[in-house]
Amino acid sequence: MSRSTIKLQTTLVGGGMITHDQLLPSLYHLQRKGVLGELWICALNSPPLCALAEDKVFPVAFPGQGFKAFPDLSEDPKKLFPDLFKDIVRQMTPRNLVVVAVPDHFHYPVIKQSLENNQNVLTVKPLVLKFKEAVEIEELARDKGLFVGIEYHKRFDRRSLEARASYRQGRLGEFKCGEAKLIEPWYYRHSNFQNWFTKENTDPFTYIGCHYVDLVYFITGLKPVEISLQGVEGVFPNGKSGFMWANGRVIFENGAILSVINGLGYPDEGAGSNDQGMCLYCEGKDRGGLIHHNDQFRGVAHSYVDGSAAHPFRFINPDYMRLVSWEGEGLKPVGYGYDSVEASVLSAARMQTETEGLPPDKALAKRQAILDEIDDKGIIATPKNSSINELVMEAGRASILNGGRSAVIEYGATPSVRLR
Repeated sequence: MSRSTIKLQTTLVGGGMITHDQLLPSLYHLQRKGVLGELWICALNSPPLCALAEDKVFPVAFPGQGFKAFPDLSEDPKKLFPDLFKDIVRQMTPRNLVVVAVPDHFHYPVIKQSLENNQNVLTVKPLVLKFKEAVEIEELARDKGLFVGIEYHKRFDRRSLEARASYRQGRLGEFKCGEAKLIEPWYYRHSNFQNWFTKENTDPFTYIGCHYVDLVYFITGLKPVEISLQGVEGVFPNGKSGFMWANGRVIFENGAILSVINGLGYPDEGAGSNDQGMCLYCEGKDRGGLIHHNDQFRGVAHSYVDGSAAHPFRFINPDYMRLVSWEGEGLKPVGYGYDSVEASVLSAARMQTETEGLPPDKALAKRQAILDEIDDKGIIATPKNSSINELVMEAGRASILNGGRSAVIEYGATPSVRLR
């Protein structure tokens, strides 16, 4: 079989906001390019699937394309199907692709189910919430020769790639102290978040702060060794309690300190869709260095006159994810959101195309060699090259649930987390 005829059948588990804004447009475009075959989407119930199917933008951007819905669009919107994804994954031909876009605490069972059914995986961040689960996933995937990618899309932002190259060339000095913030809009509190973003499941640092902790590690290569995380509680409109704000202090192996502020509270009336950015101060030989990323405002602002926008004046981030005109049919997605998805999907496809027709033992050895190459390059986040994130998540959860007590990460043959 030639490389061009291999198309990955894809099941996307989860029909929420990230599916609408980033994953589905990216997958549609990759399907249009001939990388992906049939596209299935499985959700807890039918309403989010109906919303995707009825969206007015997708037919314009991707004419003639669509997805198979599980459950069916005609199902009672109040009926829940919590285990349907298991049946769907079982139906898939081995070594295709499952894209995981469910709440943080559901990542592990969906990923594990996918790997046990011999599927490659792309998951939204974080991979899982415990280090031992990350190790288990890494080992299971390697034994089967399957790809697992974690969608830390900030790694694919050109400013991050530029900073990584310059830092590792020694041009920026050594990171010593910095701060990062990512505040999502207030309306998240009125979304489906209020059904799962509760204290026992997650917090703002776990959900979005992980982006910047991963980014510091991605740029500098420095490992975090201690986390202290304090949360500010609040109540969602449905009466459930959650951490609405979080302030974390991350200490790295060289003694550098990163302050991380996260929350669900950027004003809906604000010009930006959120508030985010990072500033790292570094030291060279008798000279200071700096990495400063303003990720909220990138020099683009629009003021709309047609009355269709909820916010007439808006800061625009054309670098993350936009559907734009191109030489082909419809619109195409551009930005580091698309680039991140594409990189993982092409890696999974490569593992199939380069081993098609080989004897099973040689095919497995080849797939494992490709995994080693991806792990070593360190651009795409994988369970092996980004497991410091799971240690940070585990430490952060231990800290925030214990009033902000410091949690220490101990590396070695078997890395672990303990409260100080």
